[in-house]
Amino acid sequence: MEHHPAAARLTEAAASAVQQHGAGNLLRIVLIVMVLGCVLTAWFLLRGYKRKDD
Repeated sequence: MEHHPAAARLTEAAASAVQQHGAGNLLRIVLIVMVLGCVLTAWFLLRGYKRKDD
């Protein structure tokens, strides 16, 4: 089993998505990753504002 860097695997996945299904699925993947990134960033930033009232 060979080790492939994450960037190479991502490039291969994007290239195969474009070859197999056109640019529509690639755009869908990019949008999903972008939305998930925004959600995780918001969660990370907003969790710092939580206060414990004892």
